[in-house]
Amino acid sequence: MKILVVEDNPDLAANLVDYLTAKGHLVDAAGDGIAGLHLASSQSFDVILLDLILPGMDGIALCRRLREEVGKATPILMLTARDTLDDKIAGLEAGADDYLVKPFALREVAARILALARRAQASVAQGELRVADLCFDTATLRVTRGGREIALPPIPLRMLETLLRASPRVLGREEMERAIWHDAPPDSDALRSHLHLLRAAIDKPFRQPLLHTLRGLGWQIAPPDPADPADDGTPP
Repeated sequence: MKILVVEDNPDLAANLVDYLTAKGHLVDAAGDGIAGLHLASSQSFDVILLDLILPGMDGIALCRRLREEVGKATPILMLTARDTLDDKIAGLEAGADDYLVKPFALREVAARILALARRAQASVAQGELRVADLCFDTATLRVTRGGREIALPPIPLRMLETLLRASPRVLGREEMERAIWHDAPPDSDALRSHLHLLRAAIDKPFRQPLLHTLRGLGWQIAPPDPADPADDGTPP
């Protein structure tokens, strides 16, 4: 694979480049956000490793510009020393697909890269998945609700597909994590963070929620039931 490492710590960047090169990957590196944006915009990469704190332009701004201005869908693994939920959600909302908290093992980086690349390359069966006015075209990966198009990062998109295929069945935490991350599950906050993004995209702009939390059981996408109490999104 061709991998871009955007990291301003020269020792860490060198370790990542050396390790991934030894694994057979082609690796480019940038030491600041502006150089990273230039490389990521002008070349094609299979995965981008992106530090959160960078000179010139931080990882959040770089990630957002890649997604919104450049239109790049390259999987992004955010590298950060910040481990609060708010920081993680900020990265995911900017368009990152996964994150690792420093310090981390190089073997885990390699496993996350392979998992991201697998998901990006995986083909989905053609067809249309629909619940109420929420529609997911598995051929084009286009999501709409009430005729309004919804843009989703890769992992929330995969979550949506998984929930729609199972609907109205309830999926528990373990089943969801296995469907999304396979053999490289992240820490326990990742599922909650991505579900937060998914809920904000498919439910928040609309009056009736479709993504439901069943406390102690899991999550489902199902038509709204007026008799049900409001769903506050808290993970079971």
